[in-house]
Amino acid sequence: MLENGTMDPNPYMIQTPNENTNMFISYKTALFAMYQFLTGDSSALSNWSYLNNPSIVILIVLFSLLIVVYFMNLFIGLLNMAIDKVNDRISYLTHKAELLAEIELFYLLPHHRRWKPWFPDMIYYYANTDKAREEIKILINKGQWKTPSKDHKMKRKLLNVLNIDLDVKKD
Repeated sequence: MLENGTMDPNPYMIQTPNENTNMFISYKTALFAMYQFLTGDSSALSNWSYLNNPSIVILIVLFSLLIVVYFMNLFIGLLNMAIDKVNDRISYLTHKAELLAEIELFYLLPHHRRWKPWFPDMIYYYANTDKAREEIKILINKGQWKTPSKDHKMKRKLLNVLNIDLDVKKD
């Protein structure tokens, strides 16, 4: 019924909001509604028309942008912590090598430096042939492999072992 006593041609009922229609009626359900919104379920906001409530649209957009920025900062922080761990390991090994070199140069007597168990003439390393082949090809393509040096015979033997033709520069 309208105020003048006539019937409205488009009747509607206004329902008092309760916990079934408005999740923001109590603090606990509002937190649950925000959790649902975080997971992508916007059904808690479906009772309002977005055209008639622009403030809800503004809040939804701000919430989405702020959450994206927050999560990106979180992931950047976690990645930064992982990178710091690697850098700590590298700096530890570098410092250890510097200390060993200092000890060998300044604290060992000459007859100590000639001890074969401590300082062998040859040190053997294990190298993955595929990775070594790739690195040598990169050096050849950059032009850094053909530098004249006293270890030319060793370079030639390494190329023969790895089956790399020095004349062919591209794969």
